[in-house]
Formats: sequence, structure tokens, C-alpha cells
Amino acid sequence: MDTLLIAFDSTQQALRAEMLLEYADIEIDICPTPKEITAGCALSIAFPSDELVQVKQIIVSENVEIRGLFEKTIEGYDEIH
Repeated sequence: MDTLLIAFDSTQQALRAEMLLEYADIEIDICPTPKEITAGCALSIAFPSDELVQVKQIIVSENVEIRGLFEKTIEGYDEIH
């Protein structure tokens, strides 16, 4: 199963997103932000790609501030929209 990554500009937003996604029963992993992704926060959240629609819905409805959503590629990470 492919996983996607949410990067954040602040630890506060990362922890808030963690709480919201866990509450929605989305399987997540907190992980260090990869060096290829420039972000203001050292924490990122990995989640299954098949949860993308629900994750985006939670981010928008709860006004979670994120740096971006990323997928791992051979070259590194690409931002997805």
C-alpha cells in the first residue's frame, strides 16, 4: 500500500492534525520530515494513499495549516494537490 506524507510549518499544527486524524480512525505514523521537503517543522504524518480524500476533507474543514501533501518518488518527494 502506498503512503503519502503531510508536512507542516509548525509542530502545533502537526500535533493538531495527528489528533484529528486519529479521531477519524485513519491509520497514521508520525515520522521525521524528509530532508528533501523544506518545512518549518521536523514532524510529518504518513498515511495510506487510499485515505487521501478523507484526509484532505479534515484538513480543510478543520483549517489545519500544512506545508503540503507529498508522495514519494524515485527522485524524492513530489507535492500533490
